[in-house]
Amino acid sequence: MLNKWMKEGNHWVWFNAMALTLSLLAVTSLIGLLVFKGMQHFWPKDVAVYSVQDGKGGQVKLIGEQHRTGERLEGDAQAGVSHIPQMLVKVGGREIFGADFKWVDEPAVLATDYPKDMMVIERYEWGNLYGRLVSLTDSDGKKITGDAAQDSFQSLIAQHGSLYEKLVDIQKSKIGSINHSVEGLRLERRRLELKNALTDVDIARLAEERKVLDQKYALLLADMEKLKLLSESLGVAEVEVMGGKVVQLPINKVVAATLPNEMGAFEKVGEFFHKIWEFLSTDPREANTEGGIFPAIFGTVTLVFIMTFVVMPFGVVAAVYLREYAKDGFVVRMVRVSVNNLAGVPSIVYGVFGLGFFVYIVGHGIDQAFYQEALPSPTFGTSGLLWAALTLALLTLPVVIVSTEEGLSRVPRAIREGSLALGATKIETLWRTVLPMASPAIMTGLILAIARAAGEVAPLMLVGVVKLAPSLPIDGNTPYIHLDQKIMHLGFHIHDVGFQSPNIEAAQPLVYATAFLLVLIVISLNISAIAIRNRLRERFKSIDN
Repeated sequence: MLNKWMKEGNHWVWFNAMALTLSLLAVTSLIGLLVFKGMQHFWPKDVAVYSVQDGKGGQVKLIGEQHRTGERLEGDAQAGVSHIPQMLVKVGGREIFGADFKWVDEPAVLATDYPKDMMVIERYEWGNLYGRLVSLTDSDGKKITGDAAQDSFQSLIAQHGSLYEKLVDIQKSKIGSINHSVEGLRLERRRLELKNALTDVDIARLAEERKVLDQKYALLLADMEKLKLLSESLGVAEVEVMGGKVVQLPINKVVAATLPNEMGAFEKVGEFFHKIWEFLSTDPREANTEGGIFPAIFGTVTLVFIMTFVVMPFGVVAAVYLREYAKDGFVVRMVRVSVNNLAGVPSIVYGVFGLGFFVYIVGHGIDQAFYQEALPSPTFGTSGLLWAALTLALLTLPVVIVSTEEGLSRVPRAIREGSLALGATKIETLWRTVLPMASPAIMTGLILAIARAAGEVAPLMLVGVVKLAPSLPIDGNTPYIHLDQKIMHLGFHIHDVGFQSPNIEAAQPLVYATAFLLVLIVISLNISAIAIRNRLRERFKSIDN
């Protein structure tokens, strides 16, 4: 019975089912881990006051959030080793206490309390601050205490948030646009000088345009100074932190303040989604360990789209030539072997090639030919979005070629012959019949290309990705899409925050959250491509896919 079962190959069916099940479990476990670890960062945890025995018969009070648990070993091999349970408490205020986290032995904790007035204060610098609001001095010098201080504190934080948004808009948008125009005038003058075509009329025109820009710039600087003065004069809060110390906290240093111990379940859910939105829509700060990751999201999606627009035409054209036009011989066989081997080349090799060929050769040549007025500062002769996209296109090109060739080989020869018999030319047959029927396979190649390109980090570190990009590659300044600009990328952001951060414990949840977001983006892009592929399959059911 067993031999018959083995001869019929049923054991391979079970092995395949087992492998598929294990793969699904591994993927589900990975995503579950990323979600669980990452989403913890956004949930408003209660703030505890721990009464801890200090070892001298006294007590000290720690204020903060329980971050995680662990244990330490005590004793030696002769006397015996005991395991002391510990918990890691996030106490914040590292400029005051020297570190954001402190290990506490659980047996030394005498009492734990959760006072309703304990606050979590998120700041632009130095991370969170945990404590009790004692009083508030407003812009008129009036000192407010009690519940009124809490209400005024939230109101002033909201006012500062509005002022801060206006200030950022002036700095990044309006002043950025003026700086772009000023640089354009400088380059135009330099261009005319190189051509020996600079006349007095041009000098006068450029000077007049520069004068207008300088006047606009002066007005914007005046507006910025007014906003800064308003922000700095909003008031100062007095906060009692760990150890009973009272610190002065200017309102313009505060991003938000919450009372998690007072929140109900619905309020915590609302704050949870509010923090997620901030994470997705704001810029990073504090060495990327605080704030959001919007520039990294934008850079990743932009890079993948540009890569797709480059790799698809080249990959399809190469596959069409190899399958439909090239005569089978030694050269074609060697090309196919080379394409298959390129799919296994380490990605860092593509990064080195992109740096050496695209940046140092092609980019330098473009600068010499079209951007001499900007030299010695390189325009395309340095890493940027275009070279990163081309490097990823080269990296994923073998996948698209192989997948497209496979799709073309599945189109029955009778369909080609029927089209030719009806009077269509070979190019018309390819364009109107063969390629549409092979489109599901082409979309499969696109899916595989997107999945690999979105997660690559090593080559991008050499050809265009940086730790922090001050502006987006798409803005309102001509030519609107700046292919020479450096970008942020989710994959590199994960590497930077996870391995280069000065505060690993604080950054750890962000690593999980960013990794989950990267997986989610890849899945979303793939689902979109799969939906298109399925529609194409329904349209061309005659092809056995």
